[in-house]
Amino acid sequence: MGIRPPTAVKAQNPKTAEEINKVIYEVREYVPAAGRFRDVVDLFTSVVVPLFRKHGMEMTQVGCTTIGDNSFNELVYTMRFSDLAELERKWATFLSDPDWASALASREEHGPLYQTIRRRVIESTLFEGVLDHAV
Repeated sequence: MGIRPPTAVKAQNPKTAEEINKVIYEVREYVPAAGRFRDVVDLFTSVVVPLFRKHGMEMTQVGCTTIGDNSFNELVYTMRFSDLAELERKWATFLSDPDWASALASREEHGPLYQTIRRRVIESTLFEGVLDHAV
């Protein structure tokens, strides 16, 4: 049996250029409860990131605040979605995943992980064409 070359798959509903370029970002900021920063980082790297991959969620940035409020004690990441419907659908799937529920519950047995959680959804249509994305 020989190796067959891949065949092209034609999209059933091709997207327009406008649909391809439309995107929203969600910025999420987590301030851990006192003494829980390492627990938050561990949960994020060992459970959250693999679940993002499992549910087809695209993370575009992740890091810790180094200058400003909560410096060195805040996890910040940015997610990319095509629209609010996709954001809501993927988060609903993520939050209902039994692996997420059990991982969070086990880490919060001795108290909450988070002091505060903040999220913002950023829509950039007004600024389309402002950034030069050429490499």
